[in-house]
Amino acid sequence: MNLVSKDISDDFPSSNKVYLNNASVSLMPSQSIDSMKDFLIEYNSVGPDSKDSESFVANKLKNIRKIIAKIICCKPEEVILTQSTTDGINIVANGLSFDNKSNIIIRGMTHEHHSNFYPWIKLKDKISIRNLSIDQNGFFKLEDLKSNIDNNTKLLAISHALYNTGAILPIEKISKVLKNQIPFFIDSAQTIGCIGDHDVSKLKCDFMSFNGSKWLCGPMGTGLFYCKKESSELLEPKTIGGESAIENDNNLIFKDLPDKFQTGFRNYVGIVGLESSVKYLLNFGMKNIRKKNQYLSNLFREELEKIPNIILYGPDDPNERTSIVSFNIKGFDSQKIVDRFEKQNIVLAVREIMEQKIIRVSPHFFNTESDLLKVVDELKKL
Repeated sequence: MNLVSKDISDDFPSSNKVYLNNASVSLMPSQSIDSMKDFLIEYNSVGPDSKDSESFVANKLKNIRKIIAKIICCKPEEVILTQSTTDGINIVANGLSFDNKSNIIIRGMTHEHHSNFYPWIKLKDKISIRNLSIDQNGFFKLEDLKSNIDNNTKLLAISHALYNTGAILPIEKISKVLKNQIPFFIDSAQTIGCIGDHDVSKLKCDFMSFNGSKWLCGPMGTGLFYCKKESSELLEPKTIGGESAIENDNNLIFKDLPDKFQTGFRNYVGIVGLESSVKYLLNFGMKNIRKKNQYLSNLFREELEKIPNIILYGPDDPNERTSIVSFNIKGFDSQKIVDRFEKQNIVLAVREIMEQKIIRVSPHFFNTESDLLKVVDELKKL
């Protein structure tokens, strides 16, 4: 399917806005909104807390785990449903066992999203936090990683792609350094649904967290946590409920995956919408979506380069970045530009690289050339 030349904007609710903040929250296909409405009607029809609703809901939970397992190539029982990427990060940060000699390695304290930074920094009074030095694009040297690893290293925690520049880290090369000897956590919020196919067996990670409301086009409040079955024993759940454990002679025994970490999840309508959105994406194919995203971001970068005093951020190689395009204009305040554009029904975002505020544009496969060219035209008027 040639998605590059295909306009699918009609598959989404009509709007007078140009929406280019998909790296934060994406738009949802109309079919997904309809599926959520249909679910709520049927759920109330069968009785929300009835025998009929138990099997009805169980089937929905089974379906979402199967389809997420398909897109990251894992077992359905290795998929834990959460409300956000942050939830999954905290399952790992709070679940690992440490002693006073333990250390963990993270990447670029001043270049990382706070969701994949604060939970680790919270541990600094218990363990040593080792921070990898990074370049302007957020990359670190593999030699630096090797030199930071020792017998007391309990985890490497990094983002697959960066929320500010879209730079994609070479995960497979990084995992080779670890040699399956160091537990590996990946924040994939900025890659699942955006950069093509994923296979956790190739990434060789133990844990991965991402959400449904960015590049998967699902509703807010939907998150996914991948826990490799063989690595689940490394984590002790810090939230416990009737779904996750059983009592035997006053002792708690945790259930197997996914129930071990599945405590009190009730966002049934959210996972129905997410399932519909993922099916919609798979209909086009993740590789085709990647091609469309690359086409849009490359077009936008090329047009931006024609504007005087533009400063572009992120890798030059399109294969080393997502569809995020970050930039500034010399002499202009980034926040004021974004605020001005919002009043003109163009939705962008302000983010930071180190302490430098930047404008972030994040098109997805349903955006059009005209969306991006409209931004370019307005920038030329400044």
